[in-house]
This record gives sequence, C-alpha cells and structure tokens, in this order.
Amino acid sequence: MKIDLHLHSHVSDGELAPAELVRGAVAAGLSIIALTDHDTAAGVPPAMDAATSLPVGVIPGIEISTRLGEFELHMLGYWIDPSSPPILAHQTASIERRTNRMHGMVGRLREMGIPISYEEVLAAAGAEVQSIGRPHLARALLAAGHTRYYGEAFARFISDAGPAFVAQAFPSPAEAIELIHAAGGVAVWAHPPLNLVETLLPEMAQWGLDGVESFRPHLSPADIDLLVQTARRYGLYPTGGSDWHGPHRTSLGDFYVREEEVYELLAAGGIVP
Repeated sequence: MKIDLHLHSHVSDGELAPAELVRGAVAAGLSIIALTDHDTAAGVPPAMDAATSLPVGVIPGIEISTRLGEFELHMLGYWIDPSSPPILAHQTASIERRTNRMHGMVGRLREMGIPISYEEVLAAAGAEVQSIGRPHLARALLAAGHTRYYGEAFARFISDAGPAFVAQAFPSPAEAIELIHAAGGVAVWAHPPLNLVETLLPEMAQWGLDGVESFRPHLSPADIDLLVQTARRYGLYPTGGSDWHGPHRTSLGDFYVREEEVYELLAAGGIVP
C-alpha cells in the first residue's frame, strides 16, 4: 500500500485542483492520501467527492502555519472537520493575515525598484486560491521577468532573511494544536527542523501534539530513524508525506510511505484495525 499524507492543491499553493490531485494519486498508484493545504480546508470536500468513485482514500487535513519566537513552524491536522467552526474561523483570519502580509511584501519590492503589483500576484495564484503565499509571489516575479527562475525569488528577496520578507502574525503551535483538536483532528508537527526536535518536542508533547512527520523526501535513513525513535520516545505517532505541490518539481507518487511506517496514525483514524 502506497500512502502520501502531505499533499497540496491549488486552493493554497499547489498546482492541481483537488479533484485533479485525487485522480493523479490514483494514476500514481497511491492508496491513501491526505490533502493538507496551507491554512484552509476548502479543498477537502471536492477532493473527497472525487474519491467516492475511485480506489483511493482521502484523509481530510490542513497545514497550519505557526510562530514560536523566531521560528515559523507548521502543524498538520488530520481527520479534521472542514466545516467546523474552529477551521472556518481560522480560514477567515488567515485570509486577512495573508492578504495584509502580501501587500507588505509587494510594497517592499516596489520600494526596491521592482514594479510588481498585488493584482499580478493574484493572477499568478489563480482564481481558486484561498490561501495566498510566497510561492504565488515567486510565480508572479518570474512571470513578470523580474527573476530568471522560480527559486531566485526566495534566494534574493522573500526568504525568511530576505529584504522583502514580512513576518505574519501566526498563531502559536499550542494554539494550532488546540484548534486541530477542537476540529476533531490529530495534530502532527510538519517537516520539523532536525536541529530543533530535541529542544522543542518535549514542550510540544505537553501541549498535546500527537505526531511527528518523520518520513520525508531527502532525509537520510539515519535522520528518519532518529525522528521515528524520538517521536516514539514521547508517545507520538511517526507520520510521513512528500509535501508535494505540483508536477513541475517531482512526479506525484515518487515519494510514498508504507502502511507499516504510519500504522499508528492510520489506526487512530480507523483506517486499519
């Protein structure tokens, strides 16, 4: 069984519509996927609708951006109710925060002599997007000829240390964990930086964290084993996924996890006995 528990659609910063993503997962031989768009679950219902007649299971999810001191950390929520009041309230607040942040970054770029507009960012994002982010700004800069390739926008302008970066007033990890639980979900630390795991995981476990994303592309077997063992030491589920955004980077299904690697999480959602 091939499984990917971290996928994005064009409702946030992915390239495919939710239904296209589901069909692509089937074509790639995936049996279970999770749609985890940034700060919105609006793509979950169409994804689950598309899966009803296809041989794939869709776990309703979300990826919540948080801030802890100087660190931006992300929390995955699995089996959340996409229509629950906590999720809907978070989506509304996130849209406002992300809109204000993007206006700020566009303004800084213009002050630097780069004539990009908010409308160009929206055009690059597409009509279906609900969660505007830096990848959309990077696409707009590339489309307007201000950069030579997609990653140059981050390297020169909009990385966390970039001159056009504007920090967002994200909720704390503890608030995100509480929100995910209130929506009926399981909270997992997404792509944790290896240098922060031992420092932050004990406190996160006290806040009610349920799992740690341990199986990810580009990690060595030793790094994966360290994450898995550390998660289990704190009684947390090891999980995994590709963090896939679209086919221009890698093919869907190139990375996957196996049932036995994420058994505890699947069992928590009632997928396996």
